[in-house]
Amino acid sequence: MSGLFSYSKHEKLKSRKQIEVLFVKGMQLYSYPFKILYQIAPRTGDDAVLKAGVTVSSRHFKKAVQRNRIKRLMREAYRLNKVKLQQLLTEKPHQLYLFIIYVGKEMPNQQKLHSASHKLLVQLYQILHEMDTKNT
Repeated sequence: MSGLFSYSKHEKLKSRKQIEVLFVKGMQLYSYPFKILYQIAPRTGDDAVLKAGVTVSSRHFKKAVQRNRIKRLMREAYRLNKVKLQQLLTEKPHQLYLFIIYVGKEMPNQQKLHSASHKLLVQLYQILHEMDTKNT
């Protein structure tokens, strides 16, 4: 198992099918400058309990250098804030798929992304916690 604050290969959401399912059937959370699509599914095998992907629109950021910088900052903010959510999921029979979309129109700084990421992941934690209390 990888470290607590890692974002390893098996935690990345890369399946085109799963991403399409998220866009079609996934639920949404929004907190500027992020929009998160998520889906809670029963855990399958020994796969990661939390899989995430990030994206930035090329409509607002024409240069790949800018998009890559924002994605790097987004992954870092997610990596530092996912621990509590991941710990909850390891205790439960669920798997969570996330797709984080940057919807802002200006270059962000790390603090802004960190606080918005923290806010959304806390909301997701509460949703999962409420879902489990309803089921028991």
